Amino acid sequence: MPKPTFLEIARRAGVGTATVERVLNGRGGVRPETVEKVVAAARSLDYPRRLPEAHRGVIRIEVILVRPDATFFARLSRAFERIAATLDRSIAVHRTFLDEANPAAIAKRILEPDLRRAALILAVPDHPLVSAALRKLEAENIPTVQIVTQISGTKSTYVGIDNYAAGRMAGLLMARMQRQPGKVVAICHSQIYRVHRDRVRGFFEYLIEEARDFEPVAALFGYDDGDRNAEQLYEALKRWPDLAGLYNAGGANTALNEVLRRHARGRDIFFVGHELTERSTRALREGTMDVVLDQAPEAQARRAIDLVLAWLNLHDLPVDNPPIRFITFTAENL
Repeated sequence: MPKPTFLEIARRAGVGTATVERVLNGRGGVRPETVEKVVAAARSLDYPRRLPEAHRGVIRIEVILVRPDATFFARLSRAFERIAATLDRSIAVHRTFLDEANPAAIAKRILEPDLRRAALILAVPDHPLVSAALRKLEAENIPTVQIVTQISGTKSTYVGIDNYAAGRMAGLLMARMQRQPGKVVAICHSQIYRVHRDRVRGFFEYLIEEARDFEPVAALFGYDDGDRNAEQLYEALKRWPDLAGLYNAGGANTALNEVLRRHARGRDIFFVGHELTERSTRALREGTMDVVLDQAPEAQARRAIDLVLAWLNLHDLPVDNPPIRFITFTAENL
């Protein structure tokens, strides 16, 4: 086959032919991220010439996550680790965990990585500092994927479930499966995650529109902390004697299940939560939890990596990006 031309490489990399010439001839003056794109395009077209030694390094994809102690994020991290093990040795996936309560540090990492990266995948809280930093990165055309949740005011690709639909599904199941109507509360981390805001909004709107026998009375903030979640639920049970339903749009299901297990009215509360784990599986079997909506973090990680590899011209197959399908679990289909 004929050797690919600079024009073909430029088209695939989304740059000009002059940039391709500078990279492949080692003339310098080109941003590292652009170098990575040109080299990836040249490799994908089987460019026969030996690439300059300085540009034959590893293509690095950084994944920024939070809360390594949380079951969901630990599961997501393991998914990226397993996927990374299947990639070519020239591609490295670096996982970075940051404090969700420090948006300034997250914004700084977005703009000032300590490694030369070709692309960024992130699942972090929604904050103006983070949004501003991400918009700057987007303006530089660095391949960026937001996974699990989205940052307001940004346009980079989102990979995840339809969280508003998940909230409405929680409302539908509660309205159809809870035989005793009454008041309903939702609990989530706080307002710093759009994913939780969308879920709670979908849940309440479904009940208001379609289930008049159920009255949404409060959205409670537990910060995905077990003690705070438990305290919020105890107060709700005390305040509303006719409480019929609980929707946890965030984490720390275990503490909520413990409250329901011990409380005299606990078994009367219809409880819908997220993420299938060993503990939520046990709660479903014991009956303190009624439905679990699992958002398949493994599928989200795989989709995010595939999108990045396509943008870096490391494979030619198009990658569709419809919402990830969430899976509904009850005690009957574990």
